[in-house]
Amino acid sequence: MYIQKLYKIKLEPLVLILFYLSLIASCTNQPQTKEIIQKTNIGSQNKPSSSFQDSLKIEFKAAVFYQPDTFQKEKIKEVTDTRIFEGSMHEYFYQTKNAHIVLKKNWAQLKIIEAKNRRYLVFVKEDKTTDIIDLDKYNDAYGLFIFDGKKKPVLVDMTNIEEALYFYFSK
Repeated sequence: MYIQKLYKIKLEPLVLILFYLSLIASCTNQPQTKEIIQKTNIGSQNKPSSSFQDSLKIEFKAAVFYQPDTFQKEKIKEVTDTRIFEGSMHEYFYQTKNAHIVLKKNWAQLKIIEAKNRRYLVFVKEDKTTDIIDLDKYNDAYGLFIFDGKKKPVLVDMTNIEEALYFYFSK
């Protein structure tokens, strides 16, 4: 109000002009953004197949971390923007580190397993039935399964590891 009286102008046209200028300025980066999205949009694609066909048998309560083999990792890197790939690696490193800390501190009864260079995880329940997980069918390159020996193993969100462990093992 004070500015309007001082300069005897209406603010509405000025605000609209500034809004349009900021809108135009924000749209100038669209082609670059589109290119990055296209390069990193592997949601419609599956992750590359494992170069290994080995299985890992789990017959006890466990937390099983899985990750891509070297070939898969290189293929993922090829189709992912460098900044996004490096950010994902950084994020995965700290999520895994945190999950290990939580597991060791609060769930020492779970054996921690690193499933490297494996395509299949074979979970053997106490009643001798099995659940076989083909990691090629999971589009997440990295992850964590928890298993209590009785129920089906569950893929958990490592950012919510404490809640996931509580709800899975309390039911």
